[in-house]
Amino acid sequence: MGFVPKNYQMKKLKLLTRDYKVKVLKNLEIRSLLKFVPTISGREVVGSSPPEIFVGRFGYPKVYVGPLIPPFLGNTEHLGLTETWFGKDLEEIVEMRLQLLRGKKRLKVTQVDEKYARELREAMLSELAVDMEAKLKNIPRGALLSEDHQPFGPSAHLEYLKVEPGRTDSRIEKAYYDRDLPSREAVIELYMRGVPVSRIQQGLSAGLFGRKRRFVPTRWSITAVDDMISRFLIDKIREFPPINEFRVYYTEYLRNQWAIILMPEKWSYESIEAWFPGTLTDWIGLAGDYEPFTGRKEYASMGGCYYSGRLAIAEKLFEERRQASALILREIHPGYLPTGVWNVRETVRNALRTKPFLCSTLNECLALVKEKLTLPLRVWMNNSTILRNHLSQATLEEFLLY
Repeated sequence: MGFVPKNYQMKKLKLLTRDYKVKVLKNLEIRSLLKFVPTISGREVVGSSPPEIFVGRFGYPKVYVGPLIPPFLGNTEHLGLTETWFGKDLEEIVEMRLQLLRGKKRLKVTQVDEKYARELREAMLSELAVDMEAKLKNIPRGALLSEDHQPFGPSAHLEYLKVEPGRTDSRIEKAYYDRDLPSREAVIELYMRGVPVSRIQQGLSAGLFGRKRRFVPTRWSITAVDDMISRFLIDKIREFPPINEFRVYYTEYLRNQWAIILMPEKWSYESIEAWFPGTLTDWIGLAGDYEPFTGRKEYASMGGCYYSGRLAIAEKLFEERRQASALILREIHPGYLPTGVWNVRETVRNALRTKPFLCSTLNECLALVKEKLTLPLRVWMNNSTILRNHLSQATLEEFLLY
């Protein structure tokens, strides 16, 4: 990534990687929302899981695995189905997620046939919420907010778990019982049959697919599914003709501002995000990654957001039977709380369903970006491979106008 111009009023720029931390105790917004964490005085919890489990990654290959259970019964499917969340405000999303208690038990990721693990996996085949009864070894404590996966409430070690699986989703059940079906093919097949991406991610994490069954840390499974599906779609759209015009899609959601530019060229993709002071950093932070027509081999430094955005773009182009060069510009403003990469996927999906601004040139696109976003246009230009590539094909004077 490049650097902010010397005369830019926010003097400091920090390049972010996926290892940045949230200063939970110093964030008043987060502390105010912790009121939604349920108070559990006893060590027994009865509730309906969406169904959803969480698989940790620390200590891999021996990690904590367990269900997410709210302390009430009912139709809770929406608590785990991220496709239904777009349009809800930040407080509502955090409130419904912090109700989920995480029971946990340490297992090797290959212990998928252990009795406890088998019960969890059978629960994940269910189409509707699954009633669970858990006895805990300790009082649940803490809560987790993350940009990598959906938040959840307090956690505790499990002493006992009783699961009452409901009606199975026949599509997922078929993949589960097909031991000869590779996990990638299972993911693609389920996606093409209309299974929500969030359900596929949960299934992969639970070890439901593939020839060698194992638990996959939730953080990894989310990115893996976004990556596998988008690669599949991109392989198809590379064969399609380019779009006919420059397009700019703009949206605002959860205190984020988004500008998405599609250019009438062969496939390439870039995503750049700017974190403003008071979010995850005390000064402006930029993170971004790029891939050319041939794709990329290295894992994106900005993490899962790169792949969730790429999936949304690929879906749109595949639907149109077109290809394009795509650039996502995202500004994260104070007041935003990490809620998971679903936010990127669903926001970009919904932005691409709106009517775009149609432009004749990239300069017209940049004029719109300048008008809509807060950062000076030069910051985006200095940090974008796609824009620099265009800069090399045009006169410097044309771009300096902006």
